[in-house]
Amino acid sequence: MNKEILYVVDAVSNEKNVSKGLIFDAVETALAMATRKRFGMHMDVRVAVNRNTGDYDTYRRWLVVDDEDPNFESPERQILLSYAHSRGLDVEVGEYIEEKIESVEFGRIAAQTAKQVIVAKVREAEREKLVSSYRDKVGQLIMGTVKRVDRKGVFLDLGDNAEALIPREEMIPREMVHNSARMRGYLKEIRQEQRGPQIIVSRSDVNFLIELMKLEVPEINQEMIDIMGAARDPGSRAKVAVRANLPNIDPVGACVGMRGSRIQTVTTELNGERVDIVLWNEDIATYVMNAMAPAEVLSIVVDEDKKTMDIGVDKDKLSQAIGKGGQNVRLASELTGWTLNVMSVEEAEAKTEAEQQAILELFISRLDVDEEVAIILVEEGFSTLEEVAYVPREEFLEIEAFDEEIVNELRERARTALLTEAIAKDTPIPADDLLTMKGMDKELAYKLAEMGVRTMEDLAEQSVDELLEIEGMDKDRAAQLIMTAREPWFSESA
Repeated sequence: MNKEILYVVDAVSNEKNVSKGLIFDAVETALAMATRKRFGMHMDVRVAVNRNTGDYDTYRRWLVVDDEDPNFESPERQILLSYAHSRGLDVEVGEYIEEKIESVEFGRIAAQTAKQVIVAKVREAEREKLVSSYRDKVGQLIMGTVKRVDRKGVFLDLGDNAEALIPREEMIPREMVHNSARMRGYLKEIRQEQRGPQIIVSRSDVNFLIELMKLEVPEINQEMIDIMGAARDPGSRAKVAVRANLPNIDPVGACVGMRGSRIQTVTTELNGERVDIVLWNEDIATYVMNAMAPAEVLSIVVDEDKKTMDIGVDKDKLSQAIGKGGQNVRLASELTGWTLNVMSVEEAEAKTEAEQQAILELFISRLDVDEEVAIILVEEGFSTLEEVAYVPREEFLEIEAFDEEIVNELRERARTALLTEAIAKDTPIPADDLLTMKGMDKELAYKLAEMGVRTMEDLAEQSVDELLEIEGMDKDRAAQLIMTAREPWFSESA
């Protein structure tokens, strides 16, 4: 029977073009299953086939587990460490104890079982071989023919017996799919599933849109135009931000094409999805205004700390700016990375006025100044006590209405108010020299204070590694801050 095993392995390996080692593994699995059926399914069996002679031995085995292991299930497959040691066996947890048993004959095993195991192993190997050729194509567009559609999604025939799946959630909503139709998609991932690796394709991913743009607009592949970002509501609408790398190129016009030919091709592929081409701008306010198209933005109030913008539009154009179900503002927000609050100009002005009034009242009450001084501070762009307390003195003195005495007094009052507030909240306060140190900002100064670093002297004694514990800190900045804090040391030494 040993020669028969060698014959089967050789024949199947040549027929299916898979390694002999894989077929030997399948034969061993089939023999192990047949042994369990004969002697008891509760057993754990291992079969070892000699790759040269075809001879094979069969072993019953037990996994060694710790005495306190809660996963101990059955003495038929497992053995406690203490019991193994009591039998004089030198083993450790995780190892196997094996006992040689009678082997079943290869010619008398359940033929169907052996066939199923071998066929399953061969199919798995063939599938892995096919899929491996697509691993380098992840992130690219691929084309296939619709093979079938079921509850899982759409299965594509990629040729050479390769198959891909477009899951339901990766399809464009309301898209009609017909068998044998050609369909393009974005190769998203190779997913490991129980039956083997599966090629996963997407038509709803934002990268599908980006790759289609690269396909239709040669200037993008030639790096004459860059795609700076994209946002999609699959099957409905999308926005793509572009910029030109050469001064004589119109990036929007190049992407749209003559009479809209290029963008129309993309739209057709996306089942009628409307695509807006947005001109990117390094000025975030201008970029947001472009992203809000076709709505015309009349006013913008920027809050950089919260990364939000209040956008004012004409009252009659409010619904257009927001879009159906908030689509336009949602896509613009996703594209720019800012939270956008769209309102009418009247509402925006009322909100701004209310915020300014709140700041005005804050300055009057906390700085103990009259309304005239508070109005000047608001008009000059001050919005918090921290700004009054720690804005550079030179900038403060540029305000014509204030002389040096008034500036010093306002700064002192603001710092006193902040100190009082911090004491009430039990919040560590950074010293003035740390707050005003070159390269320092208010947020970082307060983070340092929370670490116990309240003065320049404290900072000078820190190491780069200690500062790297602060979120967002990098080595270069940490080193520069420490050297700046140590400058007084060098002056004293000189």
